[in-house]
Amino acid sequence: MSKSKTKAAFKPLQRGKQYPGVHGKVVGFVDHGWGEGMLYIHVRFMDKTEVCWRLAAHLTIKEADLSDWKRGEFDHTRTFASNETDSESF
Repeated sequence: MSKSKTKAAFKPLQRGKQYPGVHGKVVGFVDHGWGEGMLYIHVRFMDKTEVCWRLAAHLTIKEADLSDWKRGEFDHTRTFASNETDSESF
């Protein structure tokens, strides 16, 4: 076995959205809390300003249907719910 190790190529993290007016500020503290079904993340800066993210997750029924598998094949019988307002496909 060789004692030399292969160095993995360093790949810097991709940055997300940049927030104008926040760069260079000194963080005083970070806090989070729950309210009204949302998670609030607060970043308070030493100059008494704050950036806050409000995060919410929602579940949506895409479709609910009844199927018959008696013959071993999918036989669609009835659709109970279909979300026609959501055009995004997964």
